[in-house]
Amino acid sequence: MNTTLVKANTVNHPIVSMDRWITERKALLAREKELTRLNDQIANERRALPWVRVEKNYVFDTPEGPRTLAELFEGRRQLLVQHFMFAPGWEEGCKSCSFMADHTDGMTVHLAHRDVTLVAISRAPLADIERFRQRMGWQFKWVSSHGGDFNHDFGVSFTPEERVKGEVYYNYVMQPFRGEETPGISVFYQDDEGEIFHTYSRYGRGAEVMMGTYHLLDLTPKGRNEADVAYKMEWLRHHDRYEPAPLAKPAAAVRLCSGTPA
Repeated sequence: MNTTLVKANTVNHPIVSMDRWITERKALLAREKELTRLNDQIANERRALPWVRVEKNYVFDTPEGPRTLAELFEGRRQLLVQHFMFAPGWEEGCKSCSFMADHTDGMTVHLAHRDVTLVAISRAPLADIERFRQRMGWQFKWVSSHGGDFNHDFGVSFTPEERVKGEVYYNYVMQPFRGEETPGISVFYQDDEGEIFHTYSRYGRGAEVMMGTYHLLDLTPKGRNEADVAYKMEWLRHHDRYEPAPLAKPAAAVRLCSGTPA
């Protein structure tokens, strides 16, 4: 009697031949290419948007002292801002914004070589930002807009008067929101005369563009695996607050027999 041990199929999923898999994979590939072409088209349309001149003189607290918005460009033409949720009085930065920031350090050198400076901006005082940044081990530039209008003007912080009404202007519409901070990404351009223009901002799920981990999870069989959590990203922790990742459980085995069973 010949016997073979095989892993039990614990996922309710169709199992097919390689030929059938290739056929279905190529059908999906055609859809993926449609999405890639659409994304390229939208990127072109994004770059074609009109710009708005930045008239206000924003000043930020930085480890090097006060710096204007123009100085944050560090000599480059393009500035990409992560609106990091970290308000005055908070003990630590938002865990979702921290998830975004965990992907940042590896990108900054590449962005710099494409004429882009990346900086995080929060309303928390600089001392609180530096304390938390050091705890998390990040190296990217992070400055404070404490006491200024920058966060409010670019739609990521709300006054108590706005919040008491039950609705705020976020992501280009009035919508219910009770928090004082939201995430976002804004982009600016500085011309040869030193004038600064706001070219683009995105909010809500648009901030997922910085979440490379999510994009990789989208490739896996279980995906983001958030169906059974209280809310999206509920599972997320600051990277120094996770328990050790659980080891995979040994797969169950099924004994396949040929001939008369024992």
